[in-house]
Amino acid sequence: MTDRTMTDRARRIALLGAPIDMGASQRGTLMGPAALRTAGLATLLESLDFEVVDYGDLSVAEVGDLTDRPPARANHYREIQRWSRILSQRGYEIAKTGALPIFLGGDHTLSMGSVNAMARHWQERGRELFVLWLDAHADYNTPGTTITANMHGMSAAFLCGEPGLDGLLGDDPRASIAPDKLDLFGARSIDKLEKELMRARRIRVVDMRQIDEFGVAVLIRRVIERVRASNGVLHVSFDVDFLDPCVAPGVGTTVPGGATYREAHLIMELLHDSGVVGSVDIVELNPFLDERGRTARTAVELIGSLFGQQITDRPTPSNAIAPGE
Repeated sequence: MTDRTMTDRARRIALLGAPIDMGASQRGTLMGPAALRTAGLATLLESLDFEVVDYGDLSVAEVGDLTDRPPARANHYREIQRWSRILSQRGYEIAKTGALPIFLGGDHTLSMGSVNAMARHWQERGRELFVLWLDAHADYNTPGTTITANMHGMSAAFLCGEPGLDGLLGDDPRASIAPDKLDLFGARSIDKLEKELMRARRIRVVDMRQIDEFGVAVLIRRVIERVRASNGVLHVSFDVDFLDPCVAPGVGTTVPGGATYREAHLIMELLHDSGVVGSVDIVELNPFLDERGRTARTAVELIGSLFGQQITDRPTPSNAIAPGE
């Protein structure tokens, strides 16, 4: 396939909404996809010369229950199981079209389906999927370690193949990634047993102390270089609570001391310049808690930087991922 054809395929973006909010204790993230659309996400991407197809919001109304036994400590397991299955199936189908998927959430349980879809897609093409987890929390709990039993805190552990939610996808393929393919970035709230599990798995974590000491540019370039060294593809899972609450108040799990507006934009700009990003989640936006849409607008602006919005002209990377290849 010629470089020109690959570039054309990489200029297509697919939006898929997942209005799910039972994975967290604070309800309201089901309004997230609508808020991102209202804030002009598709219009912005089209202004950057992308062809955008919006597949609307998924529904689990007609998705049947499985017969596995729910874990003892996994709140709303059946509902999240339905969402995970349909997200994995639809995300995989969309990836096969060659478009770059952006999954609009919804709480972070969305990633149990979206990352599984993308890992399956790239594994079939002989490429490794890496995941950048921009989040105040590690989300590396299991039913055996969790304090709250809220499943949005188990999503990173699930995608790395940790036990405890083994029946979540039923008979659908589970395409886990290795723990060394996960980078947690911006963490500032980790539970005790969760931390012990992460230490045992040698999960890479960039906390806010490291960001303060070294700066986001140095640290995010390390992530990019690991992906490039393996000829891999990067999935960016962007939880808006990665940002400081003064920048993004519209989340139910605010933790002080998060990334600044400018730090977040620099991360997105460097990721764009790298050309390694093949898919994105936007999660945990809660419009019910927002201030006149400020958090939704900020999230859309950051996605603009991730896809090439810039003040001065810089060359577009020639090594951009062609999602269908």
